[in-house]
Amino acid sequence: MKHTNKFAAVLAAGLLFAGVAHAAALDQFKAFVASTKAAKGEFTQKVVAQGSKDKLSSGSFVFARPGKFIWSYTKPYDQVLQADGEQLFIYDKDLNQVTTRKLGDALGSSPAAILFGSNDLEKNFALSEAGSRDGLEWLKATPKAKDSSFEQILIGLKNGTPEAMELKDSFGQTSILAFKKFEKNPALNATSFKFVMPKGADVINN
Repeated sequence: MKHTNKFAAVLAAGLLFAGVAHAAALDQFKAFVASTKAAKGEFTQKVVAQGSKDKLSSGSFVFARPGKFIWSYTKPYDQVLQADGEQLFIYDKDLNQVTTRKLGDALGSSPAAILFGSNDLEKNFALSEAGSRDGLEWLKATPKAKDSSFEQILIGLKNGTPEAMELKDSFGQTSILAFKKFEKNPALNATSFKFVMPKGADVINN
């Protein structure tokens, strides 16, 4: 599958300021998690790996906790990662192929758990302050699971909203995400996350 599938499996700065500035990142994040049951917006993603050209992609997302989301890539390929709370579907439009798997604990220590998981993030992540940079307050989330494919995740916040994420994986790649048009708690209905199987799609069950 294309590099974007790593997101389904596939989301440490020095102290720049003391006390207040650093407390703000964790406080903002906890307030965001507590007050935001659903959200939607747009994203851009850049995957940086040594010895290869940066991979750029973009699209949109919508989520509702816990475990319901649609993460849609529109450039450079049409690809959708969608979860209905029980199953995860990865749809590659070009191949007309759908990969399915039980959601279960699949979110776990993945970057998706930051936005889409339950409110109990400290069960799977060790959270710590990571300073101020680019006008954002940064929080570091380190997966507690030893078998996580990610070494660390940085979340940049401003005014109580995530505006960026930097994901460093165990393969030496860094994914840099930027969010825009972030809308908290939009109106959603019961069928918003129901996956409709494309006609004639090749289905792979994992």
